[in-house]
Amino acid sequence: MQRRKFLYESSLIAMSIGVFGNIKWDGNSYVGEDPTTTDILGPFYRPGAPFKTNLVQKGTKGQLLNFHGTVFANDGKTPAGNTLVEIWHCNENGVYDNTSDEYIYRASFKTGADGKYHFNTILPIPYSTGNDNFRPAHIHMRVSGNSQQDLVTQVYFKGDEHIAKDESANHPKSINRILEIKNGKDNSKVVQFDVVLAKEYLLEASAYKKISGLYQMNDKSMAEFYRQGDQLFAKLNGQIVESMDYKGNNTFVGGLSFVKANFELNNASEIKVKMSYVTGPEKKS
Repeated sequence: MQRRKFLYESSLIAMSIGVFGNIKWDGNSYVGEDPTTTDILGPFYRPGAPFKTNLVQKGTKGQLLNFHGTVFANDGKTPAGNTLVEIWHCNENGVYDNTSDEYIYRASFKTGADGKYHFNTILPIPYSTGNDNFRPAHIHMRVSGNSQQDLVTQVYFKGDEHIAKDESANHPKSINRILEIKNGKDNSKVVQFDVVLAKEYLLEASAYKKISGLYQMNDKSMAEFYRQGDQLFAKLNGQIVESMDYKGNNTFVGGLSFVKANFELNNASEIKVKMSYVTGPEKKS
């Protein structure tokens, strides 16, 4: 039987961060696209949201919103067909549906050959996280199921006063995900978000199998790591808390590089994982 250990570090020296991508100068102009940047998964992801495009609840007082866009491959030009787009967000009162069978304000959509997706929903609102802290209004997204790297990200909205104090929304890599809200028909609003996926960086299936499973944490509680698509998901005490991409050297990194999990395969009978959270000037807690 393999022994699995979970080591937790509350902080690291802040990593150097910046906006980067594959835009290049061709002698006359900048060409290419940046892959859409990742963001934290957040604590409210629920897999298995139903396929639907109308999320609006009867009697809602929320602002109607048409949220749409196109998913592109890593060249920024080729539509990514047959791609699963999942979204989830809070209701007009700042509350997530975490338990009901209706998956309220949660939905899935599969793109066609044109790579386009669309949802009719409401505009989420900022909500309190306690101690006078607020998350700005945002929509979560997971884009997966093709030959490109799976993406977990969030979109925010211009003019939201809470962006400046939110560690994810005010991160330099989030700047192109702060979107303009335009006026639509019949007093509705429209937000367009085009997604550019990154090149896929895969770990072998046998390696995923080796590291997947339950780990005992330092405080004797349990953590679980499991594969979903080409990402590694982490559960702490039964709650999904992060999705991570493989970056080489037995290391997986979550949205905005805030979370890192490094696996140590010492021998056939023991596997350790050290999960770290980046802190520093870029992180505001």
